[in-house]
Amino acid sequence: MTQPSGDPAATGVPTCYRHPDRETWIRCQRCDRPICPDCMRDAAVGFHCPQCVQEANRSSRQNRAVYGGERSADPRLTSYVLIAINALVWLGVLATGWKNSDLIARLALVPKGTCESLSSDGYYPTALGERLCTLGTQGDGHWVPGVADGAVWQLITSQFLHVEVWHIAGNMLALWMLGPQLENVLGRTRFLALYLLSGLAGSVAVLWLSGAGQLTLGASGAIYGLFGAYAVIAHKVRADLRSIATLVAVNLFITFAVPNISWQGHLGGIAGGALVAAVLAYAPRARRTQVQALGLGGFLLVLVALVALRVAALS
Repeated sequence: MTQPSGDPAATGVPTCYRHPDRETWIRCQRCDRPICPDCMRDAAVGFHCPQCVQEANRSSRQNRAVYGGERSADPRLTSYVLIAINALVWLGVLATGWKNSDLIARLALVPKGTCESLSSDGYYPTALGERLCTLGTQGDGHWVPGVADGAVWQLITSQFLHVEVWHIAGNMLALWMLGPQLENVLGRTRFLALYLLSGLAGSVAVLWLSGAGQLTLGASGAIYGLFGAYAVIAHKVRADLRSIATLVAVNLFITFAVPNISWQGHLGGIAGGALVAAVLAYAPRARRTQVQALGLGGFLLVLVALVALRVAALS
């Protein structure tokens, strides 16, 4: 008579694939490996082994946002950073003379150069022309270049420049409300691209549709881009559009009803934001990242070409 072996495998009893000395009748639902209680991982149905869980985590899309971007650990962060940049620039304006701050003339968007005179009320430079300014007809005038004179940075810097407290407060409140929601579904990189391209689209609209010496500033173009993007994504997921439609309608009414508001920047921003969101949301899943990159890159090239054409015309 033979004695039974002490090895469970020798008797035909399954043993854990990680702990050969432990008998078990439980198997992984994915790979069918026998697993002991210490190796069991809860799954929607039954249990999975540690190796299958690791493979699933590597191949799953749980770290991807809805439209392909990497999901942000904190979707509020980008909006907070943008708010902080706007606040710092505003504090800089306050610290350097507020409405007479030289930062306004340097950072605000002016299609063609203007003459700034400190003998005026400040805030906006006076469009007198370079020759008159050089001759000093105001006694203290000095020439401030516009985009057509080479100050192309104004297309971007104007998006972060505010003077009045109500202006920066309203824009930053909208960014605080909409930004995290959009970053949550787009991911950080795509959200930042949406914000900056919307602002640039607003600046390009100002460049083409505003007077040559008109000064424009504020983040409203980018903010209206968020409005447009939110509407497109809400339509994509078949959400209730009444709230965003009401918000857009109210803001557009204010745009045209209140003097000294750049309707050009607002309309350019909302159109740009809607277009960027459409590219991001409707890109085919199979080649989503490539299509999104080509779409946004193509839109940027169109904006750059429009800037070049307008500068040539103004020059």
